[in-house]
Amino acid sequence: MALLTTPMPGQQASAVYRVAQRDGIWWFIAPGGAPQLSIGVDAIRFEGDRVHGTGPSPYEENVSKKFATRQAWMDATVQRLREWGFNTVGAWSGPELNQSGFAYSLILDFAAKSGADWQHGHPVDVYDPRFEATATRIAAAECSKHASDAMLLGYYSDNELRWGPDWRGTENMLQMYLALPSLAPGRTKAVEFLRARYDNDVRKLDAAWEASASSFDEVATGQGVRFTADNDAFLAQVARRYFEVAARAIRMADSNHLYLGARFSGRPPDAVLRAAKVADVISINIYDRHPRTLIEHVYEVTGRPVLITEFAFRADDSGLLNSRGAGPRVPDQKARARAYREYVMELEGLPQALGYHWFKWSDEPKEGRFDGEDSNYGLVNEGDEPYTDFVNAIAAANAESVQAHRRANQAARAAK
Repeated sequence: MALLTTPMPGQQASAVYRVAQRDGIWWFIAPGGAPQLSIGVDAIRFEGDRVHGTGPSPYEENVSKKFATRQAWMDATVQRLREWGFNTVGAWSGPELNQSGFAYSLILDFAAKSGADWQHGHPVDVYDPRFEATATRIAAAECSKHASDAMLLGYYSDNELRWGPDWRGTENMLQMYLALPSLAPGRTKAVEFLRARYDNDVRKLDAAWEASASSFDEVATGQGVRFTADNDAFLAQVARRYFEVAARAIRMADSNHLYLGARFSGRPPDAVLRAAKVADVISINIYDRHPRTLIEHVYEVTGRPVLITEFAFRADDSGLLNSRGAGPRVPDQKARARAYREYVMELEGLPQALGYHWFKWSDEPKEGRFDGEDSNYGLVNEGDEPYTDFVNAIAAANAESVQAHRRANQAARAAK
C-alpha cells in the first residue's frame, strides 16, 4: 500500500498535506497524520491526446464508445488506479479527478503565462513587472479556491522551464537575457549586471570574454572561464528572483498548502537548485533508468525532499514508433515492467524520495500529438486496454514501495 494507515509517534494531525522527516526518512504527511508516498499518474484525461494537437483524439473516440457517460469512465479509471496501487492524480489530469478521493496537484504556469515558452526554451523575464503581477493574479484566483482542500498535495509554479543549455538550445541564461528586446527589463538588468562587474569598461569585458563589443549595449556572447562564471552569477540572480516571486505569490494566496517547486527537467544548474530551496519540495522529471545519483545531488544542494513528477519507459512491441519523446526504449512490456520496478525500488531506497508520478495514463497517437511525440507512455493503449504484464508489475512494485522507503536509511548506508 502507498499509505501507512496510522500516524507516526509524535506526529500531529494536520488538515492538509505536509512533509516531514521521521527517523531520517522524508514523507508526505496526509491529513490525519499518516505518512505517505505520493504515487501518481500524469495526464489522466477522458480527452486523451489529439493528433498533432488539433485533429481527432483516438483515445476519446474509443472511450466514448466504451462508456455510456464521462462519469462512468472516471469511476472505472479510479477503480483501476486503486487496484494498481496509485494514490495521486498527477499533473494535466482532468479537473473532475480532483474530486476522486485521490491526492492531486496543480500547475500554476506563472512563467508560461508571462511570456515563457517551455517547448522552445524561451525564458521568462523575471524583471518585467508583468511576471510578478501575473503570478500574484494567478495565485489569488487559483490558490485561494483550494486553500481548504484537504486532498490538494500542493502547487507547482511551472513545468520544465529552461535554465540554460539543454535540448532546446545551447545558450546560457545570460545570453538569453542579452538577446531580449532592447527595452526589456531583463536585458536592462543583464547589461547593468555586466557594467557593475567590469567597472563600466567594455574593454575589460572584451578581454575577459574574448569578445569584441564596442559598447555594453552590443554585448551578446563570449567564451572562456570568466564568461561561464558571469553566467553562473547572473543565473543565480534570475533564479532567486523567480522562486522568491513564485513562493510569495502562492503563500500570500494560500498559506496552508505545499509549494512543490517548478518541475525541473533533468538536472538543473546548482545555482538554480540553491534558489529553489524556498520551496517545500523539489519536483523533478527524470527520464532515466537510474534516478539515484541525481536525487542525492539535488538533496545535497537543497536539503529539500524530492518528488519525481515524470518518468517513463517505452516498449517497442506496442505498435507505436516511439520516434519522439523522452525516456528509454525497451523491447517489450515485460522489459518495461522490469524497468519500472527497478526504478521505483532504487528511488524509494533513498530517504529523501517522497514518491513518483508516471507519465502517463494513455498512449500518444501513432500519428503524433501536438509536438510530434508518438510514444508508448500509457498504462492503457488508445483503446483503453491495459498492458497486462506492465500494470500487474506496477501494482506489485507500488505495493512494495512504502516498505522499501521505510528501510531507506538501511539501504542508503549499504550502498555506500
